[in-house]
Amino acid sequence: MANGWQGDLVRLVPLDEDRHFENVVRWINDPEITQWLLVGDFPLTKIAEREWFARSSKAGSDNVVFAIETLDGRHIGTSGIHFIDFRHGTCMTGSLIGEKDEWGKGFGTDASRVRAAYCFEVLGLRMLYTAYLDGNESSRRMSEKNGYREYGRAPQKYWKRGQYRDEVLMFLDRSTWLELAKKRS
Repeated sequence: MANGWQGDLVRLVPLDEDRHFENVVRWINDPEITQWLLVGDFPLTKIAEREWFARSSKAGSDNVVFAIETLDGRHIGTSGIHFIDFRHGTCMTGSLIGEKDEWGKGFGTDASRVRAAYCFEVLGLRMLYTAYLDGNESSRRMSEKNGYREYGRAPQKYWKRGQYRDEVLMFLDRSTWLELAKKRS
């Protein structure tokens, strides 16, 4: 995995403190970038971020976090696979494109597609879950382009930037992902 898992626009690579840490600290402390995340409303120190980074960088059986890099090696975000449950074949997924000038260019969609392939082909999972705050149209579109479907909402679950917001729950099953992969090839 020295070169990472490659898509059409991005490569998912292991987190590397020397290459990725400063960007992640900058992004997580930018209110515009975190407007739709459950983090970012309290300043995050480098000490706290280093602890997260150390945990996320360790190989583990229930959590994988990648750095998202463009094919020319620019670090633009992170993508995670969390709460991996091999017994039931499920996990929770999510991504962050931190470079604002790269928003809306398809990098998040491609990262989500590569991450799904990794989950289904490498980890052998059968179902991926994700969630976003109602109103986050970028996350909705990205998820739907990759076959995720809404299965429910948790009404007014989270307080974010002045109001309670619904959490929109989505899933992607292996058969839907295989259908989409066939269409793309």
